Amino acid sequence: MQARHTEISGAIEFTPPVFPDHRGLFVAPFQQDPFTGTAGHHMPLAQINNSVSGRGVIRGLHFADVPPGQAKYVYCARGSLLDVIVDVRTGSPTFGRWEAIHLDSERYNAVYLAEGLGHAFAALEDDTVMIYLCSTPYNPRAEHAVTPLDPELALPWDELDAEPVLSEKDRNAPTLAEAAAAGTLPSYQDCLEHYERLRSSG
Repeated sequence: MQARHTEISGAIEFTPPVFPDHRGLFVAPFQQDPFTGTAGHHMPLAQINNSVSGRGVIRGLHFADVPPGQAKYVYCARGSLLDVIVDVRTGSPTFGRWEAIHLDSERYNAVYLAEGLGHAFAALEDDTVMIYLCSTPYNPRAEHAVTPLDPELALPWDELDAEPVLSEKDRNAPTLAEAAAAGTLPSYQDCLEHYERLRSSG
């Protein structure tokens, strides 16, 4: 398992070995030991989500209150997608910055997003399947969104070469600046303290 720390702290790309043969292939997109060795703590698992999206669908930009937050380990089980991590942690040295990573069902590379990071993705093919391993259960009262069409963020949706398809909730979500003014963004300091608790607990 290869691991690459992105320029946004708490976001890591993992690329597992893929074993194809005449029957198909075998791959383990998530492996606890390599994850722990890279992230410095275990990945708690409370829920697994599965989404199926048509080409041009954008889901996100979502994040949760910290603590407890919701860390995610995501990979593409079918098709291909553009995964986008946005640092929405106020006070972070990379606040407002983003990184985009292509995920697909040939490489089965995955992205880990620590608690407090914003997440969005766009399906590049019809019937694209995204799998999310989540550290905490879904809590609608702790979940928040920033519109992925925020012009100041300028996320790279031009790669879609298709008309974006969004839920009304995501389309009408506040911009990053509006969310900051409303006080709904997580604090970088709170996130750092939460990460330290995770490392201390093993």
